[in-house]
Amino acid sequence: MYLVTVLGNLLIILVSISDSHLHTPMYFFLSNLSFVDIGFNSTSIPKMLVNIYIQSKTITYTGCINQMCFFMVFIELDNFLLTVMAYDWYVAICNPLHYTAIMNSQLCGLGVYLSSGVTHSSHSSATASVMYTVVTPMLNPFIYSLRNKDVKRALRRFFGGQL
Repeated sequence: MYLVTVLGNLLIILVSISDSHLHTPMYFFLSNLSFVDIGFNSTSIPKMLVNIYIQSKTITYTGCINQMCFFMVFIELDNFLLTVMAYDWYVAICNPLHYTAIMNSQLCGLGVYLSSGVTHSSHSSATASVMYTVVTPMLNPFIYSLRNKDVKRALRRFFGGQL
């Protein structure tokens, strides 16, 4: 699931960058959300998978502090991007004639700069944590992008018409 998350989000980033038709605020925010999802998962999942594999529950104090700091930064960036995306969609729906004037490139980079219950075993608890942390970022590329006809067209061009 971790690999699907990273590869799916990387694909969205590459397609958004490589296709000039996708150089709009919506795809700018989607590619940034994909980047944040990769970072969000990469702060905790690799250590969690190692702990599950070697059946260890330890982490150094410094490692824990670093992991929590990065985890919180990526969570806040995720919340910020989802809020900005909601505003983008609000403007597109409620003010379609003023959309390009409101959601311009200066307003987008600004966004870049501001920026458990009862379990039966420790294994099932760790599995539940992996599922909770990985599922949403893994599904974001599919939910926000791959069901979109513009992204499908860009993917066909990106892979040379083989899809």
